Amino acid sequence: MILPKYVVEPSRIPRAGKGLFVAEAVARGRVIVAPDNIHTVWPEAKLRQFAPDSIEVESSVRWFEDQFSLTPEWSDECYVNHSFTPTALWHLGFIFAARDLAAGTEVTMDYQLVIGSGEVMPFKDSVTGRDIVGLHWDDTLRRSTTELLALLTRGQP
Repeated sequence: MILPKYVVEPSRIPRAGKGLFVAEAVARGRVIVAPDNIHTVWPEAKLRQFAPDSIEVESSVRWFEDQFSLTPEWSDECYVNHSFTPTALWHLGFIFAARDLAAGTEVTMDYQLVIGSGEVMPFKDSVTGRDIVGLHWDDTLRRSTTELLALLTRGQP
């Protein structure tokens, strides 16, 4: 579920299609997207039995370890685009504002955190031209936890 008011409009990221934009200000560290209605969770081994362009693979994100949630009904959360300089942080299925977001800001996150270890997205980052490669689960959890702690404490211990 998307918590703040939002709109789906053409993304400002080159070749990204549509994007999700907050329609109201969102404070740093606040939840933008919270998991709801998760009805299917599969181990990565089962998911990889399907073609890379299948609805199962295209509608999946890593939930934790080697478990992926599937959302084939394509809710508006799917319009959160990738960025290596994201406006939001994914952590265990939640998406948090990575800084204070003004109304009209596009919500982006680093897809390296939500795809399988070593998995390469079928497109490159449109700004940098770099491959988007999934991090190992331990690195994903360490990074998202560290970044979330910094958001919530404003970098203070």
